[in-house]
Amino acid sequence: MRPYILLAAALLAMPSFAQRTAAPLVDDPYVWLEDWTGPRSMAWVEMENRRTLERLQADPRYRIFYRDLLTIASAKDRIPDPHIIAGRIFNFWRDAEHPQGIWRVTDPAQYRSPNPRWKVLLDLDALSRVEGRKWVWKGAECLDPEERRCLLSLSDGGEDSVTIREFDIDRREFVDGGFVLPPSKQSAIWVDKDRLLVARDWGKGSMTASGYPFIVKALSRGDDLDSAVEVYRGAATDQVSSAPFVLRDGRGNRAVFVTRNVTFFENETYLLTATGTKRARLPGKASIAGLVDGHAIVLTREEWTAGGETVPAGAVAAVSLVDLGNGGDLVPRVLFVPHARQSVSNVIATRSRLVVTVDDNVRGRALVFTPDTWKSKKLALPDNMAIKIAAASSGSDAVYFSVTGFLDPTTLWFVDAVKPASLKKIKALPARFDTRGLITEQFEATSSDGTRIPYFVVRRKDVRERPMPTIMTAYGGFQVSRMPFYSGGLGKTWLERGGSFVLANIRGGGEFGPAWHEAGRKTKRQIVYDDFAAVASDLIERKLTEAGKLGIYGGSNGGLLMGVAFTQRPELWKAVAIQVPLLDMNRYEQIAAGASWVDEYGSVSVPEERAFLRKISPYANIRKGTSYPEPLIWTTTKDDRVGPQHARKFAARLKEYGIPYLFYEDLAGGHAGDADVEQGARLQALQMTYFTQKLMGSETKP
Repeated sequence: MRPYILLAAALLAMPSFAQRTAAPLVDDPYVWLEDWTGPRSMAWVEMENRRTLERLQADPRYRIFYRDLLTIASAKDRIPDPHIIAGRIFNFWRDAEHPQGIWRVTDPAQYRSPNPRWKVLLDLDALSRVEGRKWVWKGAECLDPEERRCLLSLSDGGEDSVTIREFDIDRREFVDGGFVLPPSKQSAIWVDKDRLLVARDWGKGSMTASGYPFIVKALSRGDDLDSAVEVYRGAATDQVSSAPFVLRDGRGNRAVFVTRNVTFFENETYLLTATGTKRARLPGKASIAGLVDGHAIVLTREEWTAGGETVPAGAVAAVSLVDLGNGGDLVPRVLFVPHARQSVSNVIATRSRLVVTVDDNVRGRALVFTPDTWKSKKLALPDNMAIKIAAASSGSDAVYFSVTGFLDPTTLWFVDAVKPASLKKIKALPARFDTRGLITEQFEATSSDGTRIPYFVVRRKDVRERPMPTIMTAYGGFQVSRMPFYSGGLGKTWLERGGSFVLANIRGGGEFGPAWHEAGRKTKRQIVYDDFAAVASDLIERKLTEAGKLGIYGGSNGGLLMGVAFTQRPELWKAVAIQVPLLDMNRYEQIAAGASWVDEYGSVSVPEERAFLRKISPYANIRKGTSYPEPLIWTTTKDDRVGPQHARKFAARLKEYGIPYLFYEDLAGGHAGDADVEQGARLQALQMTYFTQKLMGSETKP
């Protein structure tokens, strides 16, 4: 996730646009807009785009915002995100010269230097010109332990559907006659140099209702897809998918797994062995996060009792890989248990250590565990900041951490996990905006059930008594945590102009572990929306802002949050930006990958859940004669995850009722809206122009 105002935290799962049968509501005249790229739908999009762009791009501030945002996004002095492969540092990089990006490599010593020398491996702009596609990078899977051959995933225009192609790092080219898997929602791992395990669309009847593969096959070099041999089969009734993954530790243990995601949050884990496929005796809400010293590291999302030990929900535990492979009883060893205001944010194994990052009251901590005793040592990283693992590998003990805050440019830290004293800062992002006079505060609001909801405010210190133009965001779903972040774009276009920014840590997320998420799941979800409204009311009560100067934004599940806030509490907001959203909750299971999120939202096939979905669905709850703020609704045609259909139908209903709105659908970029740096700058500039018009009016001169 890029920490820009454009996007929400983490976006939803994988995609499909296979339309499934379901009777539309009798009062739904806009089902025709669910035709993804049909000529009637696209003619409607073109008309709406023209109207919106004529207004927003005519504002002189748009050009200033676009220029500043593009400069920030393409700046050459950004920190290049590291990825460790075969002991070297790889990076995917975009700038003005390479808007789609280049994949490049350097050695660790060079990387830690102020100006590393890079070797370009693949230029996506050049490849796109040759092949007539708009290739978007989706990652690399390399064959261990040498990691010289990689499977590159490339998307045409930003869709989640990818083409997978074998690439030779040493020769810097695709392998002639190598593995090529045509476009699909798919994943592939190496079994060895001549065999892959692949989960993909194998033809009719091989995908779940949400458009995921549930069959895993072994594919040998030189064979076509029809010759692949099935090694595992989930079920067509699974809500999500089945997919293979491989883990390796520093002692040479290597394990190949298949995860069957029965629902979004419940799974079954299988170990593929020489004697057959063995199901691991793990709880349904648990995942294997890595291998270290012959132990599988397990992260739980529910309480688990086994071998006389009880592992609390949200904890980290270790189990013997041998026991896991035998399919026998497991004896977990509890390594870390978060308290009520903590959550485990990341778990990763290095060659000989386990690294765990923890969010403590929405602030980061990092711990290193030694396998022989499993004792931990806290790393001396900066306090009161967000901390995440930027890169680590089972092939070395090198770990890179990203450390950031709202007013603190991101820094990159290196540590040899065996030697915690080696911790040092190696890179710092230059300041992108003027922070003089700005402060960050953390407050708590009281929700409808009395629960205290934390939130951050970034504002000018010297205007406490005057309600400030404020934009606020949250996510509130899928156990995704929203942490402090440094955004040059937000700072340059909003904070420097006197605006205030608020991040709300509402329920449904993962800021305080599985219980914080569970409190807002399915028919309990209204509390998520109450939390968000409570934060807004608290801001107004503190006189930090007022309804006429408060704007909100969110994307994906956060777009649903915006839609509900728009329909349930329109009096609280002056501006609402609804990004790549879910909005028609009566039909969300029939649109794109909606069926995969039933474990989060519930299903219309269950009477109680259907009634609740109808009650909260923004599309179903727009009311004629109600005074609403004029929203900005934006999406992308290439979004094959949530889909543009929700946004289109919502805008069409507003138009029918004579309610003012702005709608924009970008033709590329997928769910993330990031086909290239120009698209990201354009979408952000449109949104910031909208907020400035609504909340600052003519006070801010271009």
